[in-house]
Amino acid sequence: MEMLISEETFNRVFPRAISGMYQAIDKHIELAGCFNKQQQAMFLAQCGHETGGFTTLSENLNYSADGLMKVFRKYFPNPNIARQYERKAEKIASRVYANRMGNGPEETMDGWNYRGRGLIQITGKTNYIKFAQWLGDTINPKEVSSNLDLAVMTAVWYWIFNDLAMIDSVQKVTLRINGGTNGIDGRCRLFRELMIS
Repeated sequence: MEMLISEETFNRVFPRAISGMYQAIDKHIELAGCFNKQQQAMFLAQCGHETGGFTTLSENLNYSADGLMKVFRKYFPNPNIARQYERKAEKIASRVYANRMGNGPEETMDGWNYRGRGLIQITGKTNYIKFAQWLGDTINPKEVSSNLDLAVMTAVWYWIFNDLAMIDSVQKVTLRINGGTNGIDGRCRLFRELMIS
């Protein structure tokens, strides 16, 4: 089965998408249980939002001190701490993702090594291990942001194990992916644009 959303529509909605992205998604989307147009539009809208329009496959952690205090207030409660970390992506990830999701303490750099990658931005050592087990292979986390097939398969895996193909609400899928409604307006807009094609 081929994608029900044309490459022309995909390119119109995601004009700066990485070359070959449509073909990689087309090859694997059925595995995610996305058989009808609505399911495929949901997959594309959510993954498109998570990757900045399919332009990046690795989490951007280049925050200013102010940005750190807004986005990660729990970890950067005051300007003094935030200034020590600003614009230092490796240090930021290592602090924010330390001691959770299977990661070790800050000094292990697990937070950086297992930061968000792929179309769904899987994060944390535990998720990378589960993803590799599902694939039946070992993976180098760096490959998830450099290999289009692996990047797409992270989203397929996430879709399957969170039963996302069965949910027809952008808000509910966003909650499962994000834990909140971050970017809900943009996700809804993308979904609508993909559906009207």
